[in-house]
Amino acid sequence: MVPDVSTGSSTPGLINYLFGIGRRDEHTDPHIVAAWDMAGAPDPGRDPEATYTQLARRLDHHVDLRTRELGGKKPPQHVWHCPVRTAPGDRYLTDTEWAEVARRVVAATGIAPEDDERACRWIAVRHADDHIHIMATTVRADGRRPRTNRDGWRAQRECRKIEAEFGLRRLKSGDLTAPRTPTGAERAKAERQGNKETAREWLREQSYAVAAAVRSIDEYFTVLRSLGIQVRPRIGPETGEVTGYSLAAPGDTANGEPVWYGGSKLAPDLSYNRLCERLATQDLADRPQQVADPAEPWRRAETAIRHARHVVLDSGDASVVQGHLDAFGDTLHNLALATHGPHQAELRAAARAFNRARRSAIRADHQAATALREAAKELAYATHDPGGVAIALVFAALHLVRAAAKWHEQRGHEQQAAAAEKAFRHLQAGYQQAAQPVLADLTRRAPRATTISRFEQDLRAALPDHADRVLADPAWPALSTSLACAETAGHNPRHLLAEVAAQRELDTAEHPAEVLNWRITVQPNSRARAARRQSTRTGSPVPPTMQPAPSTVSDRSTERSRHR
Repeated sequence: MVPDVSTGSSTPGLINYLFGIGRRDEHTDPHIVAAWDMAGAPDPGRDPEATYTQLARRLDHHVDLRTRELGGKKPPQHVWHCPVRTAPGDRYLTDTEWAEVARRVVAATGIAPEDDERACRWIAVRHADDHIHIMATTVRADGRRPRTNRDGWRAQRECRKIEAEFGLRRLKSGDLTAPRTPTGAERAKAERQGNKETAREWLREQSYAVAAAVRSIDEYFTVLRSLGIQVRPRIGPETGEVTGYSLAAPGDTANGEPVWYGGSKLAPDLSYNRLCERLATQDLADRPQQVADPAEPWRRAETAIRHARHVVLDSGDASVVQGHLDAFGDTLHNLALATHGPHQAELRAAARAFNRARRSAIRADHQAATALREAAKELAYATHDPGGVAIALVFAALHLVRAAAKWHEQRGHEQQAAAAEKAFRHLQAGYQQAAQPVLADLTRRAPRATTISRFEQDLRAALPDHADRVLADPAWPALSTSLACAETAGHNPRHLLAEVAAQRELDTAEHPAEVLNWRITVQPNSRARAARRQSTRTGSPVPPTMQPAPSTVSDRSTERSRHR
């Protein structure tokens, strides 16, 4: 059961909508199911002796009576509106049941507390099987305004109780950190224009993707403009400094004017202040554009993700964990940006789903997650997909998302836990699409039996407690190929197995050979690493073949904007 509280300024306008045919003729049999006084509230949907217009005017007069008594002191936004809708698949509720829902919601939100004779006047209108609309004017009989602070959260909390008592589908409880959902008008507009998502949703995802890649608030605005998004900073009248901003999507207008959305209205963590906390002031020229090994940014990101998983599982500081989850949200966006292949769509979907899991009522310690955030930003500018290393990064992200879901669940963050599980499913699908052909190829190229036998001895010597499980894993032949490649690159297989196994326990690993395989994959070539150190000491330049072409956020982000 979903309540959605909003406010307005026109009582007649809302009454006309509630008892009208609807924007798409979807209203059937509109009538009042509950009111502050059922005897004193004329029902335009139930009185055949009077015209609709007459009754609508009478209802407006009765509901808005207290406001009219104030004369010229009529408060702004005095119309309180709360649709309450059952979840898809829920049973049919009778008018009597909906009346009880309405009374409990207005009592819980402070509109009309029980046994309060001076409470606000309100009505509940039903014009469809699955929902009602509660309308009230927020002026009490004594002229005071009701105490409606956190009314949306209180309505949600009451609906959770109603669901349990009425045997309805139990929805996830919120904590006031969810972004605003698009209105019916916004969805209808998107449908008319042939768009799959509303302008609000598109702007939100573009903002998250850009914020994940840039390093300063100025660069954030610059890249948004390069995507065709209009940016309107809000300047403080006294300080002359930027205090907020609004965005407008390309071509999204009303009466010839752009439709603006404030950053905080897109999502709480997209507000100007929250972005400034995450984005340090750093000049674009300070960003490293070249690296000796194109796979190095991927390795750093994989290492940072594995460290973040340790933090989520082991840290007792919730703000530190929240900081790492927020930085990991940036990592997912940049991973999808830098990835090529059929699994890119699943990675994008995972990043979008995790946006809800990256924030909660716990204030994030962004400084604690600096290493992960910096690794994420380097990944945004990676110009080379290193194959197995990229898959190893997705594999590490898969385990961090599962840890995040468990962490949120333990703290009662129901919506965040559900979002993390959704992101996990997308990541899992993307991982399987990318990993299966690679593992199959490694299996096909497995070394000869004598070499595999030698690696088995190394495995039993290095990991005696896990050797049998690793050997029984279907990924063991693929692991043997990776061990052979690592040996060729200058690694000692026995030492390497002990080293990668020490990175995290294997007891809970469902496929231990697969885990070891990807940990070995991200190990740099020891001979190449030694050669690079020697090259650095002698001052030899990096070979041209190792120098990726410079890339800009604008160029990479423009590709993403085409998905609108």
